[in-house]
Amino acid sequence: MASEADKPEAEGAEGGGAEVTKKFLYVNRKAPYGTIYALESLEVVLIGAAFEQDVSLAFLDDGVYQLTKNQDTKGIGVKNFSPTYKALGDYEVTKLYVEKESLAERGLTEADLMEITYEDEDDDWAEKPSIRVVSREEMAEIMAEQDVILSF
Repeated sequence: MASEADKPEAEGAEGGGAEVTKKFLYVNRKAPYGTIYALESLEVVLIGAAFEQDVSLAFLDDGVYQLTKNQDTKGIGVKNFSPTYKALGDYEVTKLYVEKESLAERGLTEADLMEITYEDEDDDWAEKPSIRVVSREEMAEIMAEQDVILSF
């Protein structure tokens, strides 16, 4: 991967063959089951990560249910894809932002969420949490820092 010094000064600059990493935020607002949005988002996240982009996810509104513990889909006859979130760290997707107010509005807390971790290669492979609960104000700041935002 190109170092910061090897990158073009202006993003999108042509020539030089240097890669430009863009910051992608995938916003998840829908419940995990009942629509295809949550699963499609997860698939697109994995594709973006494969292309070495700076990928993060945001969970707002009913999207917070995508990260809840002990999801049981037997009664609705669909595959439970929630364990896939635990593999995101293997693809260097380590920033999962969950809006605190959306949790509270649904009677949930951080304790209701799955434990999702990644191994930080810069810190002797220490396991660190991927989920970061943030306020609406902080979420707005995170969104403002992105190059691309895709909403599901």
